[in-house]
Amino acid sequence: MYEAEDAEIYDLIHQGRGKDYATESQHVLEMIRARKPDAASLLDVACGTGTHLRFFRDDFASVEGLDQSVDMLTAAKEALPEVRLNLGDMRSFHLGRTFDALTCLFSSIGHMRTTAELDAALGCFALHTARGGVVVVDPWWFPETFIPGYVAGDVIRAQGRTIARVSHSSREGNATRMNVHYLVADAESGVRHLTESTLITLFTEQEYRTAFERAGLSPTYVEGGVAGRGTFVGVRD
Repeated sequence: MYEAEDAEIYDLIHQGRGKDYATESQHVLEMIRARKPDAASLLDVACGTGTHLRFFRDDFASVEGLDQSVDMLTAAKEALPEVRLNLGDMRSFHLGRTFDALTCLFSSIGHMRTTAELDAALGCFALHTARGGVVVVDPWWFPETFIPGYVAGDVIRAQGRTIARVSHSSREGNATRMNVHYLVADAESGVRHLTESTLITLFTEQEYRTAFERAGLSPTYVEGGVAGRGTFVGVRD
């Protein structure tokens, strides 16, 4: 999904836009501890560059990450050389072990295109979660909460770069079409233009609940949640 250059500027962009990984990780930790106080191991699915894992490793005896992007995992490995990182698709990975907690954050679950794919992902999550373990999923917007035509714009200056990011989101069927343009400037390379176009599915709250239940996970929906879109927390039966 992401190329090397995207991975290189990924954290600069999102932290520059105000994404607070430390606070988000603390919220997730509290959700997990409230349901399983003795949770000792955690798997972060769609871990990206591993920024949430940098905080989770301080609170769990064992943490691992999984992502389908080699470039994202390469960046994560540079920051977390001691953490096991796995290459895999959230719909079909098989690690052969279970965890007390499993997370899927930053609306990564929205990249599932159908309810069948959503079921497959939640089924994989449950397969890798110990009995009584906790699954935390940060969803994308619901159809009724998404704002068509939403435009965002930011300028970030960090590590010798200036990055301008402008995005436009529209409704396309049952999904958000997000078109993003970046201008990345530094002294050595000058100005580069990058573009990204992504479909993120607008699953309903009930579709999420049903996927959790089919996977054997008892779900609770937390208003506001980790990043303002609400959060689903499931306990494996």
